[in-house]
Amino acid sequence: MADIPEWERHFHLDKIGELPDFGATPYVAGPPLKQRRVAIITTAGLHVRNDRAFDPGAADYRIIPGDTPPADLVMSHTSVNFDRSGFQEDVNVVFPLARLRELAAEKRLGSVSDYHYSFMGAAPILALEPKARELAGLLKKDGVDAVLLSPV
Repeated sequence: MADIPEWERHFHLDKIGELPDFGATPYVAGPPLKQRRVAIITTAGLHVRNDRAFDPGAADYRIIPGDTPPADLVMSHTSVNFDRSGFQEDVNVVFPLARLRELAAEKRLGSVSDYHYSFMGAAPILALEPKARELAGLLKKDGVDAVLLSPV
């Protein structure tokens, strides 16, 4: 925060007061990672090339099939402050599907979900909740019991 202009720093710090209180989240132990089914959820604004781009402030998500070739992933994140160069060099920077597959092949995690999900990170937090609840149902139906969150 020290490297951005004072007016922008205040803008971002003031947003903290707008965040809802979700209360205490109890810790729940689960099976070891080598028994878990893992999906990726990112806020990088990714979508499959033939899917619709994210609109500014969009609070919905896109489904990314696990067999999507990296060259078919598009980033339509709209923030001018967002640096896309890492994604352009290696999609695993924001969507580490290849790394998850390696871990599964090494038997360090149980399995990788057939579907992964992307939101557009600049969406208002309260607008995301209904879609997050919907997504939780899809994850449960797919047997996913762990997610790798890639906040961008």
